[in-house]
Amino acid sequence: MTAALTFTPAAGAAPRSRQWLAQTRLETSLLARNGEQLLLTIVIPTVVLILFAKTSVADIPKPRVDFLVPGVLALAVMSTAFTGQAIATGFERRYGVLRRLGTTPMPRSVLLMAKTAAVTAIEIAQVALLVIVGFALGWSPHGNPGEVIALLLLGTIAFSGLGLLLAGVLRAEATLAGANLIYLLLLVLGGAVFPLTDFSSGLRHVLEQLPISALTDGLRTVLRHDDHVSVHDWVTLLAWAAGSIAVASRTFRWE
Repeated sequence: MTAALTFTPAAGAAPRSRQWLAQTRLETSLLARNGEQLLLTIVIPTVVLILFAKTSVADIPKPRVDFLVPGVLALAVMSTAFTGQAIATGFERRYGVLRRLGTTPMPRSVLLMAKTAAVTAIEIAQVALLVIVGFALGWSPHGNPGEVIALLLLGTIAFSGLGLLLAGVLRAEATLAGANLIYLLLLVLGGAVFPLTDFSSGLRHVLEQLPISALTDGLRTVLRHDDHVSVHDWVTLLAWAAGSIAVASRTFRWE
């Protein structure tokens, strides 16, 4: 007669690395299924690139496509990591999704890191599409690909932290309005499409401290001018990335 098998459950939370991997898979799947939001975050930067590269609606340095592609890559990072993520997370909070996650052993920091990793996965597809469109428009990139990847990752962390900070303290409707307004303002004022030299020296000095300006300038320095990213751009992005994630981790509310 075979003795009955008994199992003793391993009580306690899973290691944080496993929590992070599981939540990252879930967040990536949810983002991929959110067709409307995904369409907007992918289509808008692509349309901006084609529109401004093929028309003379603005006084853009030539060759136009070489100036535009780095800026639109930065715009794509902002649209996904900041605007799209802030809106989606804000409504997750409203519908009680985050409240349920708050009852699990998973800390806020793991959730924020998982959401940041998920948007990074979506951005890979965005960047690939924009690069293909850029080449089709006659783009001729230069520079070190390693610096470009580092800039995009750092920019993703900075904008993800800002988006989660916004969604973690405001109501969903306020997050929706605020994220879209900030996106439009930075589209115009961040140097992605319109050169910062178009603004007065005083205003330009302020705008150069923004993460979108540092990311755009860094990408343009590498891809257009075949040079190394300036210390100012690295420090600006690092400061925004570290500061936004740190503040979001402390202020993010589950409900």
